Amino acid sequence: MIAIKRILYRWIDKKFLGGCSSYNSLEVRKRCRSKLQARDMFAANDIPHAKGTTFFNPFTAIRFAKEHGFPLVVKPNVSGFSRGSHFPIRNYSELIKGLFFARAWWPISVVEQYLEGKNYRVVVADGKIISVIQRYPPFIDGDGTSTIDILIDRENHIRDEMKLGPTIHNIEKNAKVVAYLKKQDLSLSSVVGDGERVYLFHRVALAPGGVVETVDKDSLPEENQELFIKVLSLFNANIFGIDAIFKDGIDKSYKEQDCIFLEVNSRPYLKMHDFPRYGEVEDLSAEYHKLAELQVDKKDIF
Repeated sequence: MIAIKRILYRWIDKKFLGGCSSYNSLEVRKRCRSKLQARDMFAANDIPHAKGTTFFNPFTAIRFAKEHGFPLVVKPNVSGFSRGSHFPIRNYSELIKGLFFARAWWPISVVEQYLEGKNYRVVVADGKIISVIQRYPPFIDGDGTSTIDILIDRENHIRDEMKLGPTIHNIEKNAKVVAYLKKQDLSLSSVVGDGERVYLFHRVALAPGGVVETVDKDSLPEENQELFIKVLSLFNANIFGIDAIFKDGIDKSYKEQDCIFLEVNSRPYLKMHDFPRYGEVEDLSAEYHKLAELQVDKKDIF
């Protein structure tokens, strides 16, 4: 039976988790595989989190929208790399679409209130924060004369020169980008004003061209640092990638602004911390070496 579980885990690892770290035991991973498990732990321990519910019947999500309003996020209860997630959802038409995308990935879905703010991934290990990044959907900044088409080419050229790939993907001029621009009354031939930022997709995921910016971890107020470390200890984990949104920024106390913790990642994708598009490149090799020396129970079993 153990041999079968190892074979299954190798398949899952190769198919869906390529490049993700593996420093937590099977017990820890089981405790935080679903979004529901994380939110229940947050609720029980006074960790800021969004109101939400899991559902199989899509009418549950519609009733939630009627009760709590928009914006919302719909996502699979089990997933990674933002697969199947749809946000921000601002109306019932987008909600129906989001329900379809989430269900295609996992039968049980989550609907939650969505906070407009700044999106962060905070990596916590060994009782301390080792890296903080802010994540953005793909975007371009206008110069007042160039079309969006040209600005995308320019941005991709910069990424190639920085050798960010294959971790940070180039921005494609595909149907999804064209459709997202159309929602903003724009097209690839539109000229964007100088300094005007145009987002090209709705998610912060890397696959559609999202980027990351390093944040000085020492800029976090003490109470924010303690909150992230507390989450790690609640699950007795060796390492977590913790996703959170802060309305005004992670450099301000969570007690003085709206803030929600989204989920915990027991196998965080650490490569994206090594290839920031913005900010200083951090040398995390010493931290990775410490993690590699850990004796992890059943690390290769699903």
